[in-house]
Amino acid sequence: MGFFLRWVVAFFLVAATYNPTEYNYVTWVMQNWPDLMSVTVLLGLLLFVGYVIYLRATLRSIGVFGMGLVLAIAAALIWVLSDFGLLGLTNRNSLLWLGIISLSLVLGIGLSWSLIRRRLSGQVDMDDIDDDS
Repeated sequence: MGFFLRWVVAFFLVAATYNPTEYNYVTWVMQNWPDLMSVTVLLGLLLFVGYVIYLRATLRSIGVFGMGLVLAIAAALIWVLSDFGLLGLTNRNSLLWLGIISLSLVLGIGLSWSLIRRRLSGQVDMDDIDDDS
């Protein structure tokens, strides 16, 4: 459940920033900037804090190379699904949602990587050791 929750939060973060519907931060800012500037700045800073948390953890755990690798695997999976006719790539909105899912997977995996590696290898990171012993 841990990875799934981290991925859902990452998905919400990316989708809240921009998505093909009218319910996203970028569209909202373009419509409300002059009238609600203080709220716009506050929400922008909250999104920024979310990105800092996720990106810092992702860069520390899997790095730029790992991020590229996860994106490459997602792109290859999309390519395979498209080749087998299971996924159409002609709709712009579908492509945007696939991009949002791919980016949120990178952030979710990056934030969860220490837990995933510990389960796969049995090794504990130094950050995971409690000081109460």
